[in-house]
Amino acid sequence: MVDIWLPYGKTEVCVRVQAKNLLGSIEPIDKPGVPDVKAEIERSLMEPIGSKRLMEIVKPGDKVAITVDNRISTYNHILISSILNELSGAGIKNENVTVIMAGNTDACGDRDASISLGDISRHVKVVSHDMGTNDLIYLGNTSKHGTKVHVNRLFAEADVKILVGDISLHSFAGYRGGRYAVLPGIAGEETIRNNHAMLIHPNARSGMLEGNPVHEDMTEAARLAKVDFILNIVTDVRGNIVKSFSGDLEKAFYNGVKLMDEMCRVPVDRKADIVVVSPGGYPYDLNLYGALDCLENIIEVVKRGGVVVLVAECMEGYGNQIFYEWMIRFKDLKAVEGAIKRGFVLGGHKAFHLLRALQKVQIILVSAIPDYYAVNVFKLKTARTVNGALNEALKIAGENAKVWVMPYGGFIMPELKAA
Repeated sequence: MVDIWLPYGKTEVCVRVQAKNLLGSIEPIDKPGVPDVKAEIERSLMEPIGSKRLMEIVKPGDKVAITVDNRISTYNHILISSILNELSGAGIKNENVTVIMAGNTDACGDRDASISLGDISRHVKVVSHDMGTNDLIYLGNTSKHGTKVHVNRLFAEADVKILVGDISLHSFAGYRGGRYAVLPGIAGEETIRNNHAMLIHPNARSGMLEGNPVHEDMTEAARLAKVDFILNIVTDVRGNIVKSFSGDLEKAFYNGVKLMDEMCRVPVDRKADIVVVSPGGYPYDLNLYGALDCLENIIEVVKRGGVVVLVAECMEGYGNQIFYEWMIRFKDLKAVEGAIKRGFVLGGHKAFHLLRALQKVQIILVSAIPDYYAVNVFKLKTARTVNGALNEALKIAGENAKVWVMPYGGFIMPELKAA
């Protein structure tokens, strides 16, 4: 037997796999975290990619808007403080700076990320973006996909516009980071709906940027918003900053994506009959809505007709009412795809991703969600323990089934080697 520990909420659980079945444990490529976070952020600001330094972009009297993607709340204070120091050095007064906390369309973002700004909120204006607000400005339509771009008025009317975020895998935008802080970050609901409706495109998937219409549309929206500067970080599975990237909207972002790829793209030589996967523990398994994101990363290394054992605590249950309603209302993938084409609604996309995965594999969920919801609404099998789930999976796939274990499914993109 081989014991492998998987994150589960704020703790861990152990799966025991017979050596004859185990192909191995697939984990992200480890890169060392920086020893001094503040020094790394400051280095990044002094060495922008494809751009002048921020203090060379602004001039005294400018109104500055900083949009913060709230997934990285652990580092909000130091990121914003470093930017404010840079602005101060160029003569920008605090009263001319507004920090906009991006709207949260994901399930694992901080509910009140502005708290993590600490004393910053006493010195500069801090507001939270509401995608349903009327206080938006229309910037034009994207040329290729025709999305009407409406963004937060405070951001649009600023003289200098800065984006702060993290670069990580995203189930249909390819990656978070860069342009993501504009769309969906500070965009209007109609803009987000039009953009996210393109998730049914075959190139709208995790780790894919080239030919991905969602990404292309987000990038053009950010260009229309005239973003001047970005500050993005890449973190490891433990949340440690590996490197910081600042500068041009696209060049700095793509440099960060390159590092992310070095960490998350892991070659494998074969598909498995069974994959045992954890999204990575809290907060990535806070609810089913967020936990399912990891399926998009790992589904290609499971054989058709195989089994996924999803180990996710889901202490907040299923996490999104629209997701729940669409799973009840629509009985198959074709019906959900039709609904998305007629009028995308945030939350509905998760039903699309789940039903698409269920066309290929069976999913056994180990969680705190009551069986009634997991089985009857979300069409999953359940087990009380991870080893009970693995035993059930072996009954389905056969006693000689081959198994991959992935403790950090939300951070990894296993790729089959070319034959």
